[in-house]
Amino acid sequence: MEKKKPFNPGAPRPTGPAKPAHGAQGTPNANANAGASRGRDPRQAKQAPNNINEHIRAREVRLVGDNVTPGIYSIQEARRIADELELDLVEISAQADPPVCKVLDYQKYLYQQKKKAKEIKAKSTKVVVKEIRFGPQTDDHDYNFKLKHAMGFLQEGAKVKAYVFFKGRSILFKEQGEVLLLRFANDLEEFGKVEQMPLLEGKRMIIMISPKKK
Repeated sequence: MEKKKPFNPGAPRPTGPAKPAHGAQGTPNANANAGASRGRDPRQAKQAPNNINEHIRAREVRLVGDNVTPGIYSIQEARRIADELELDLVEISAQADPPVCKVLDYQKYLYQQKKKAKEIKAKSTKVVVKEIRFGPQTDDHDYNFKLKHAMGFLQEGAKVKAYVFFKGRSILFKEQGEVLLLRFANDLEEFGKVEQMPLLEGKRMIIMISPKKK
């Protein structure tokens, strides 16, 4: 049996009907082959947030990164440097003239970016505000019940917005409402600090208490 000759890209192509390649219109994709040469899925490169390797269209780039001499290189030379280091050429600033590219491990770079984004999101957690309503003549039983809830909210890290609602002629007792809110803040001194002193807004007198940092 005749042995199959190894593929030689420089040899003339056979005259017989060519097998249609996968992809649009059956045309081999040079970029895909180049991307696959480093063991990466070319479809992943197209979906990446940065242009990388053969998807960078500039003729020359400003090269930065570890183990490279910074400077302006032709795109071919920049790709060659990245290939020699077995890393990726990543366009990190497409708007610059010429575009800035960095030689790095792109998969590791994406992982680090996702990790940073998660850390930022965790730090910028949404502030929860719990509201507690009083009447100007709240009795001790109702007051203590709401005080206990406020303690729990502050311990959980939520802010407490306590207010006295004045209905009808009860606005005449606004001084009494202020005393109640100041007492409330004093009883919560161990758990929170006053962010806003009692302030009358329409029919409501409001005080804001934020949790103490642990």
